[in-house]
Amino acid sequence: MQITQRVRNIQPSMTLATSAKAGQMKAAGIDVVSFGAGQPDFRTPDHVCEAAVQAIRRGHHGYVVPASGLPELKAAVADYLSRRCGLAYEPGQVVIATGGKYALFEACLATLETGDEAILPAPYWVSYPEQIRFAGAEPVVVHADAEAGFKITPDQLAGALSDKTRVLILNSPSNPTGVVYTRGELAALAEVVRGKNLWVFSDEIYNELVYDGVETASFATLADGLADQTLTFGGASKTWAMTGWRIGWVAGPKDLIGAIGRLQDQSTSCPTSISQYAAVAALTGPEEPVQAMYREFDTRRKTMIARLDAIDGVRCVRPQGAFYAFPDFSAHYDRVLGGAVEGPKSVAFADRVLEEARVALVPGAAFGDDACARLSFATGIEQIEKGLGRLEAFLKG
Repeated sequence: MQITQRVRNIQPSMTLATSAKAGQMKAAGIDVVSFGAGQPDFRTPDHVCEAAVQAIRRGHHGYVVPASGLPELKAAVADYLSRRCGLAYEPGQVVIATGGKYALFEACLATLETGDEAILPAPYWVSYPEQIRFAGAEPVVVHADAEAGFKITPDQLAGALSDKTRVLILNSPSNPTGVVYTRGELAALAEVVRGKNLWVFSDEIYNELVYDGVETASFATLADGLADQTLTFGGASKTWAMTGWRIGWVAGPKDLIGAIGRLQDQSTSCPTSISQYAAVAALTGPEEPVQAMYREFDTRRKTMIARLDAIDGVRCVRPQGAFYAFPDFSAHYDRVLGGAVEGPKSVAFADRVLEEARVALVPGAAFGDDACARLSFATGIEQIEKGLGRLEAFLKG
């Protein structure tokens, strides 16, 4: 029986595979410290959970009409984007999706044809290239290594443009690096693409999680006309610790948002009704629970950076956003791996670290940089100290 080529070509997520393997080892009684998961380890705030309970009690169990999102939630997202990001979207310019990942997937299907190209700065989030390919297009990877602070330049971007370019994906703050582009850096990139026949996907899911006094900037606000070619993505998962509630959103020009809404009509239909009522409470409720999580993330970040910086041969660009570090471990590859390695060295390195040090990292190859590995600090200080102590001892040999 046939399985289509488009599905056979999809690669499994290394982040999920890492978490699954670490989970299996834990289930077998092995003490593993996992830095793999890209999700907060906090409870969803109580007022958000209570809103879900009230939605159930009030009988909000059915389909949401329209399928593109609860009108109250669309309005709350539009207000949030105005208040926090300076973006002028009407509720009719917002689609509520089953998570930010699905919003991006829908946008790829709505904008990319077979033979098109999408420019993808690397390191990149693992699902971007797979979604681009599923839409029939080809990712054009523009690499910025640790020496460049993991940030591409306007010249690199200009050099990647072709008459086939239809999408540019930008993710700031970044998963996996934690790097945040400054307003000036984004404005310089904007000048390269402004007015061209391409869409910019601005993935701003981590926009609330920034540190060291750094400020984020929403791409669509950087110059006149950019809003007409930009889709802005966000969601409840990271800021409000709502990963399992599966609520994301995309905002942009009405015609494209309408097309994405029609696609959703015929695919998932509406996201879970109860989760949507909870998300309204998240966006409109008290900010202190979010601030408490933020302060704890910052403490963990500083601890992780200090421990990584103390390990000989490990270089780490200081993460100023999200909840990830992306250190370069390549100086240790030869000693740890010995002879020739089949496939990416970061994968073999992460396997050895997991098997021998009982620490789970996500290989950098998953993100387009084989010299590095991703560590999430969305876990407690005690686990960070324990895991990095194990990793340091392992690398000392």
